[in-house]
Amino acid sequence: MYDRLKGFRDFYPEEMAARRAVADALEETARQYGFREIGTPTLEAVDLYTDKSGEDIVDELYAFEDKGGRHVAMTPELTPTVARMVVAKGQELQKPIKWMSTRPFWRYEQVQQGRFREFYQTNVDIFGSAEPEADAEILSYAADALTTLGLEGSDFEFRVSHRDILGGLLRAFDADVAVRDAIRAVDKSEKIEPAEYYDLLNDAGLAYDQAETFDDLLSTDDLSELTDFAGTDEVEAAVGNLQNVLDAADDFGVRDYCTVSLETARGLDYYTGTVFECFDTQGEVSRAVFGGGRYDDLIESYGGQPTPAVGVAPGHATLSLLLQRAGVWPDEALSTDYYVLSVGDTRATASRVARDLRDRGHVVETDLAGRSFGAQMSYADGVNAETVVIVGERDLENGEVTVKEMGSGDQTTAPVDDFPGERDRPTYDDFA
Repeated sequence: MYDRLKGFRDFYPEEMAARRAVADALEETARQYGFREIGTPTLEAVDLYTDKSGEDIVDELYAFEDKGGRHVAMTPELTPTVARMVVAKGQELQKPIKWMSTRPFWRYEQVQQGRFREFYQTNVDIFGSAEPEADAEILSYAADALTTLGLEGSDFEFRVSHRDILGGLLRAFDADVAVRDAIRAVDKSEKIEPAEYYDLLNDAGLAYDQAETFDDLLSTDDLSELTDFAGTDEVEAAVGNLQNVLDAADDFGVRDYCTVSLETARGLDYYTGTVFECFDTQGEVSRAVFGGGRYDDLIESYGGQPTPAVGVAPGHATLSLLLQRAGVWPDEALSTDYYVLSVGDTRATASRVARDLRDRGHVVETDLAGRSFGAQMSYADGVNAETVVIVGERDLENGEVTVKEMGSGDQTTAPVDDFPGERDRPTYDDFA
């Protein structure tokens, strides 16, 4: 026996059916907004991550030297990859660029609720628009995807913030503040004790009384207090931008899902403007269900033309926890439209019936193990076949097949030459 590696998961058919239904809903909703699917590689050069996040990030990566002597990593996130792709094509791409994809990622980190070392995300991004409508469309997509999956507005909330508000407030203090470190502290604030949070802000350069003032500012419900305190164009512009995004979200029909939460910071350094995270309103899912925001400087930092960008990445692990908590996780069950049961020397006819049904787009199984009638019926029941078509020697002598509805147990015969005939989905009712 071999044990599965820690942080990696197996998905058997029943669970995979539910996961596929969720992924399909996330992707189909994105397609309705005009997002186009892309494919991306498993490996990238480690420099793609260290050049932006420092050498320390290597400790979080599955990084190694390949046989060509290249230092590579299994992709821990998609944003640097899509930034590289946008730079590679440059002006060839029609703006705004709207891309989406679903794929696995890898990070070497502590395994906990909703966090694994191999994890799946659906990434949805817009490149080439700095308008508030782009932010609002990303929020609208996320809300539509969640409600399509069966969630109610009372099940989740989007906590919306703005990185330039945080940075502007920190720079307004009479202190030499390491803004990046302070914002990272804000990102951790809900996961640690207040004393530890203040210690981190102090380490970043704020005195303890300044840290307390800063914390109070983040709790305000009146954004004008922020502009009054800072007295800078930076904070005034950021507050105005946040309000414009919320106004656009209102027009897009998703403002009610949004709560201004300046404690929401997003820890990654490339975020520049609006940021947001989705949370379970009941608090049973302890982590953010997903997050996103603006990264307007990233394309340029990789050598491209200045290109504003905004995106979101629903994580499938935490999303599954929210769907299960709300009671709308798809059924973990196999689904089979038809089982074509063969008795005796009837393989040619049974195979023709199966082909005709598959040509109509149905899921069809047949016997592959030479099993008895009873064993085949048991198998058909085990794969949740809706209808069993029995192709037996005696029936064929009469020019018939038997059509059995598994739910009710009712069955009848149908002319073999007229099955399935012109019918898209022949059932018991068509012949009874």
